[in-house]
Amino acid sequence: MFDPVLLRTFVVVAETLNFTNAAQLLGLSQPTISQHIRKLEVAANRNLVVRDTREVRLTDNGDAMLGFARTILAAHDQASSYFTGSAMRGRLRFGSADDLALTQLPQILRDFRQLYPHINLELTVNQSGVLTRRLQSGQLDLVFVKQESDSQVGRLVRRDRMVWVGHRDLRLEPGKPVPLIAYQAPSLSRTVAITALESIGRTWRITCNVREINGVLAAARAGIGIAAFPQSLIPPDLTQLPSALGLPELGDIDFRLLDNPASAREPIDALITAIIGRQNSVPIAH
Repeated sequence: MFDPVLLRTFVVVAETLNFTNAAQLLGLSQPTISQHIRKLEVAANRNLVVRDTREVRLTDNGDAMLGFARTILAAHDQASSYFTGSAMRGRLRFGSADDLALTQLPQILRDFRQLYPHINLELTVNQSGVLTRRLQSGQLDLVFVKQESDSQVGRLVRRDRMVWVGHRDLRLEPGKPVPLIAYQAPSLSRTVAITALESIGRTWRITCNVREINGVLAAARAGIGIAAFPQSLIPPDLTQLPSALGLPELGDIDFRLLDNPASAREPIDALITAIIGRQNSVPIAH
């Protein structure tokens, strides 16, 4: 039998690929994290983690153990909640920026629903500004949104860099307005793109107004224009445009969790923990 404490430590190490970050997330010392991993390897009679001065990675047996560990821990937590009478209940109105579908968020939400089946999770997908306004008006309990990098509101999950993205065959004609693919106003990525172009005196024209991430990707793939896009989420069939084209830098963007202080804390804190734990090493964006 594998100790759930050791399995939980292993899962966090596997998801962060960083012993220091795992220690911080679990509230343990780094030597304790190392000890847990060694004990689990002894119990499994297999090497699960390879660690050197440059990186931490899983072995093939470690990859297999990760799947087993998640299943075991989910069953363990469900059984514990059932028999202690502490199964979490209630409603959680969660808002997500649409291009989070390009990340691990869908899997996080599936795991969350399995772990807390008595929580009625209501999902709203929209642009960050709309979600923030709905949160402020009390229509949502928690939102996962994009904000300017100097924002101090909410809890920072990850910081990413905005870059110019387009089809690899797209050519920008010197002296002609930049063809821009943008979300309908108001939109932070739209504002960032236009402000950056105007800061260097570059003219622009909107060639495609979109409401969701699929519209951005479809227009870019069709070669209709270029878009401001999180660097970590560039699909393989699109490309980051080179600085030689004379386009301005777009700067960083933050991805943050904002919650409604009037809402029940227990479901909110549970989902925040799930997102922080799984997204710590994965870029996210809207």
